[in-house]
Amino acid sequence: MSDEPYYPGLEGVIAGETAICTIAGGLSYRGYSIEELARDARFIEVAYLLLEGELPNQEQLADFQSILVESGELPPSVTDLIASIPLHVSAMDVLRTGISAISHFDPQLDDNSREANVAKTLRLLAQIPQLIAARYRLSQGETPLKPNDELSFSANLLYMLTGKEPPASHERATEVSLILYAEHEFNASTFTARVVTSTMSDLYSSIAAAVGALKGPLHGGANERVMEVLEEVGTAGRAESWVRDALANKERIMGFGHRVYKTGDPRAVILKQYCAELAEETGQTELEEIANTIENIVVAEKGLPPNLDWPSARLYHYMGLEVELYTPLFVVSRVLGWAAHVIEQTENNRLIRPRSKYKGPKRREFTPLVERG
Repeated sequence: MSDEPYYPGLEGVIAGETAICTIAGGLSYRGYSIEELARDARFIEVAYLLLEGELPNQEQLADFQSILVESGELPPSVTDLIASIPLHVSAMDVLRTGISAISHFDPQLDDNSREANVAKTLRLLAQIPQLIAARYRLSQGETPLKPNDELSFSANLLYMLTGKEPPASHERATEVSLILYAEHEFNASTFTARVVTSTMSDLYSSIAAAVGALKGPLHGGANERVMEVLEEVGTAGRAESWVRDALANKERIMGFGHRVYKTGDPRAVILKQYCAELAEETGQTELEEIANTIENIVVAEKGLPPNLDWPSARLYHYMGLEVELYTPLFVVSRVLGWAAHVIEQTENNRLIRPRSKYKGPKRREFTPLVERG
């Protein structure tokens, strides 16, 4: 193995085939460009597309929505469980535990057929927003809210978090952010899900493992760090000096650069326009000034364009959402991408088992304990 090529972080390694998503020549889901989907589609249409491979017609979409509604409310015992978890535990840790708990109430837990895995995905898609919202409201001393079946998926998500029906601008911005976050090829959490699936484990185990991977600050947790940076800067007048000092000290500024996108993340471009609109609507244009100043200098000085985490943090802030919710909201839509990959891996499975490059000591002779000095 010593002469075999080694690629740290598997950078550039083609680790499998997929028909779900590609970032070659621009991001697309099942052949549809992300720009078209974000502009013209509803999140629920994209959910169907990722799971079934085609965009739905009206009848198929109506059936899909009905099944999603029928996928049920969060089991009361799961709500009781998350209410018992200490408040210092992070929302992502609670979410991971909650997903495992949900699995215990699923009669199809160990059925890895395509039909069963789609059904499990719809249960998670229906119940994860309830799980996140219930934990958040309990932590605020408020009563969890049941879903309002009269609202869209995105409006319902915001309603269960805030207790208010959102304005149309917030609903649409949430729709777009969910579409943009839904899938992104073989990223760390998706690859984690496929590795677990390759052992012929169940979908819930794969999703729980993916949540653990997404929690990390170099993956999904980056959007929380972005908001912390913007709050630290504080004012537009301080933005330029702050970012130049950070660059001079070789500090990493979260929200910039991407392992794959070297010339810019198309998702960030799309979401930036919604940030500008909501900043104007909510009277928070100074935060946009701060972000734009930092962005312009980082791009000019380091050649690092913003990734999706950079605008998404501001977008959620403008909608009045707490920082601790940012990464869990990532899960709300990315569960679709994970599940699509679980299904794809299951249908053409081969155990994922790479090799390592050994760098330890050479072969040594064993010395009995009594002879060791």
